[in-house]
Amino acid sequence: MVGITNKILLAEIRRQQQLSQGIVDGQTAISTGKTLTRPSENALAWVQVSDIGRAQAQQAAWQSNVSTGTARAATAEANLQEMNTLLTRAQELLTAARNGALNDASKTAIVEEMKTIRTTIDSLLNQKDYNGVPTFDDGQSVLVPVSRGLNLAVVGTRQEVSEGIDVGGTPMTLDAILGQSITALQGSVDADVVAALDAVKAAQNHVVLEQTKQGVRSNRLDVIGTRLTDIDIDLKERRADLESTDLTEVISSVSAKLLQLEAAQSAFARINQQTLFDLIK
Repeated sequence: MVGITNKILLAEIRRQQQLSQGIVDGQTAISTGKTLTRPSENALAWVQVSDIGRAQAQQAAWQSNVSTGTARAATAEANLQEMNTLLTRAQELLTAARNGALNDASKTAIVEEMKTIRTTIDSLLNQKDYNGVPTFDDGQSVLVPVSRGLNLAVVGTRQEVSEGIDVGGTPMTLDAILGQSITALQGSVDADVVAALDAVKAAQNHVVLEQTKQGVRSNRLDVIGTRLTDIDIDLKERRADLESTDLTEVISSVSAKLLQLEAAQSAFARINQQTLFDLIK
């Protein structure tokens, strides 16, 4: 009889512990808004949430790459636009230099401004951010993973921007063209200045082409970034559906368990006060 009584008491204690844990879980679900906190609650939903969590982690990595790539692309576009503006100014200076009425001081000022343009363009080509990442890649564009099986070049290379410029059938670098222009200005030979002007025009056309290419890269990043955002929203909604709390149901369940626990504890207290003789009467 004593053994039977002990078994009954232990079973009742376990039942009350389960009720208490159920109440705690319900209160946690109400405060956090999540009912799915461990696999035993819903194995299938738990597996689905785990899969979604891994997908979200991968999405976050891709979104970070797109964000970084977009920033680099924007800097590259800005630098190319600045080069375009400077080359326009270089043409203006070369055209002005052909005016025979210019005095030596004016010619010297034009040469010095051309030197500044050359230095500035070189700085724009070789610029790096605070992390040491160059605005333009060197040699070959770095391919950045932005989606499953998709790697994109977010910027062009320094060589693509500054080399291989067709000047009358001869490939030249941007720096060489500007150097030639400065030499022509210093020599004051009109034919040389005209040739330098044509070369600068070719350089500007080349830079405009690179601007167009960079614009295409930026647009692709924008499209992919939008798609990743849409996918992320969908994943969040799916996860919320699996994890979210039905407040009405949970509150009702917690209230019922509280009543059961109070009744069980009250009965247990009365039984626990009885003696063995009381129980076997």
